[in-house]
Amino acid sequence: MSKVALVTGGTRGIGEAISRGLKDAGYTVAATYAGNTEKAEAFEAETGIHVFKWDVSNAEACVAGIAQVEAELGPVEVLVNNAGITRDGMFHKMSFEQWREVISTNLDSMFTMTQPIINGMRSRGSGRIINISSINGQKGQMGQTNYSAAKAGVIGFTKALAQENAFKGITVNCVCPGYINTDMVAAMPQKVLDSIISGIPVGRLGHPEEIAQTVVYLASDAAAFMTGAVMTINGGQYIANG
Repeated sequence: MSKVALVTGGTRGIGEAISRGLKDAGYTVAATYAGNTEKAEAFEAETGIHVFKWDVSNAEACVAGIAQVEAELGPVEVLVNNAGITRDGMFHKMSFEQWREVISTNLDSMFTMTQPIINGMRSRGSGRIINISSINGQKGQMGQTNYSAAKAGVIGFTKALAQENAFKGITVNCVCPGYINTDMVAAMPQKVLDSIISGIPVGRLGHPEEIAQTVVYLASDAAAFMTGAVMTINGGQYIANG
């Protein structure tokens, strides 16, 4: 029986590429989504990947959703915390609602999704947790204090959790994508997009599949000695010290 991988926000953008990549690598994949049921159902029909709808910022919904996934497919052995939103704005004009929504979805979900799964991993003595952060969690970004704070928190969460669970056979790693060619990025005004690309040394946006293949590697047995790592994939736009 193939291992079960659960990907949050797994039906669109980077998450969709991750879900497809893990399925191609032989995993049984469950992909969560929050809003676009029509798109999610079309994705399920096309790929055969199982889709489940719940809000990753809601602790009770996560417990119930994970229980459903495990009842239908088996224990989750790979968790990819990918779901995220933006509510951009300059901080001096930002509402608390804009702040709270992003922190809840992008950072609180590290707890709400991981905590119900990790004890099962610990009891089995194996597991892979892969958290998707961002270049803007490493360097910050004007107009994204909420998003940058949340994604920086994901990095700290990853490093601490890795230390707590390494002896239990669980690896916890983080991927920080730069600007990737998704529908959300492609919808930017061309002038803004040109400005972003001009700042990327390789001269292009990243491909979702490039992020997905890194996740597939981190989920594999070949990555058993890698934990607490922060994988920076941004075309040289920002070179981190680790």
